[in-house]
Amino acid sequence: MNERTAPSQTVLLRRGEVHSPADPFATAMVVERGQIAWVGSEGAADAFADGVDEVVDLDGALVTPAFTDAHVHTTSTGLALTGLDLSGAASLTAALDLVRAFAAARPHDRVLLGHGWDAARWPERRAPRRDELDEVTGGRPLYLSRIDVHSAAVTTALLDLAPGVRDRAGFRDGEPLTRDAHHAVRAAAFAAVTPERRTEAQRAALAHAASLGIGSLHECAGPEISSPDDFTGLLRLAAEEDGPRVVGYWADQDVDRARELGAVGAAGDLFVDGSIGSHTACLCEPYADAAHTGVSYLDASAVAAHVVACTEAGLQAGFHAIGDAALTAVTEGVRAAAEKVGLARVRAARHRVEHAEMLTPETVAAFAELGLTASVQPAFDRLWGGEAGMYTERLGVERARTLNPFAALLRAGVPLAFGSDSPVTPLDPWGTVRAAAFHRTPEHRVSVRAAFTAHTRGGWRAVGRDDAGVLVPGAPADYAVWRTGELVVQAPDDRVARWSTDPRSGTPGLPDLSPGTDLPVCLRTVVAGRTVFVRPGE
Repeated sequence: MNERTAPSQTVLLRRGEVHSPADPFATAMVVERGQIAWVGSEGAADAFADGVDEVVDLDGALVTPAFTDAHVHTTSTGLALTGLDLSGAASLTAALDLVRAFAAARPHDRVLLGHGWDAARWPERRAPRRDELDEVTGGRPLYLSRIDVHSAAVTTALLDLAPGVRDRAGFRDGEPLTRDAHHAVRAAAFAAVTPERRTEAQRAALAHAASLGIGSLHECAGPEISSPDDFTGLLRLAAEEDGPRVVGYWADQDVDRARELGAVGAAGDLFVDGSIGSHTACLCEPYADAAHTGVSYLDASAVAAHVVACTEAGLQAGFHAIGDAALTAVTEGVRAAAEKVGLARVRAARHRVEHAEMLTPETVAAFAELGLTASVQPAFDRLWGGEAGMYTERLGVERARTLNPFAALLRAGVPLAFGSDSPVTPLDPWGTVRAAAFHRTPEHRVSVRAAFTAHTRGGWRAVGRDDAGVLVPGAPADYAVWRTGELVVQAPDDRVARWSTDPRSGTPGLPDLSPGTDLPVCLRTVVAGRTVFVRPGE
């Protein structure tokens, strides 16, 4: 994790609400040399007022730990923010119109880049064909990733930039590309992005994250996702410029290569399988709408070898695994690794699994036994869950209801770290907390407090830091200031009081995230004591 020199000034924040387990009724906080120095009541704050360099009047605002987004693709997020975003397109026709307009507006781009189409939500129920894209782009190279980034629609001109792609697995003439064919065209498309354009996209993504109260990002890069130059450039940018911290993961079975690039783990999107939306997640039983069980990239023996190598090298291992068969392969592989190097060493390494959607009671128990962190994305359920959602279409109602079982993970003692997988779903921390607390399947819901913890402290714990992501003395001064409504204590279980503002509870409140309520607005974000975002006009 990139560290900067902490500012020397001392700051007192007062007359607000400070979310801290050190004092559930705190209204003030002192920050010194990039760390939390004190948290307490307004009356006690008077004793500090004359000895600080700056006093910030919160005027009733809420102060919380800054969020950590535990799974981000930063450059792709920036390119989506500054380029062609099809996530809001309501139909295939609308998407093609957007592509046409984008191509006309960017006449000098070597390759046109777009993201976010989702045919499962369109009335036409199909992806754009290559001939249609050739027509609306005037025959120019175009890479158009599906919302899950596990398949892409492309033009003929882009295929021509990826020699041999027609012979690779996942190539279907005229159809969206998956597997190796997708990786080849993605590499060709992103190779055309200039270093200047890449840095512009990274800055845009980091600035956007800061504006949402996000203080740390876990960059999930790798040879099939980005490039070494992209990865090292991002880490350098984050270290040199004020903004969110960036923790780098490089998804490579070459552990030495990951270390050389500055990664904290040979982890992140090291693919065991693909995605449900693209029919490439690896399942035990066939898809409900396709006569196959998806794709397996790594088996249990490969998982075991990688976990052993990472554990012995002192790095985190981690895997992208979504389908039930893929998650079984991961847990079997990690258990085999533990038999070789010792369970205590495997647990201490805090290896990770990204997404972990189709968990079973057996794999949940294995996560707990093996000390695996579940790096999960609650917005996936918000986007694709429910009886009319994509999960049900792909898997049927019964299997779809089992997905993303956050409550079961917490009950088993599995550490959770929340993220967005941006640009798959947007950077949206409070929306993510809401999605977990109001999961479309009620038995998977968790309290707002538990979800908030998973999106703050959980991300720090996932990188081995137990001293951060919480506003207590000695912790890093990574915090955000929010304009919000009344604070409440919210539980997901109807058998207990759903709402409580009883001060005797001793539990610090959080914003009311009930569906339909306004989400908090970030006024200021501070990382290591340095202000990295101030809302204009504040």
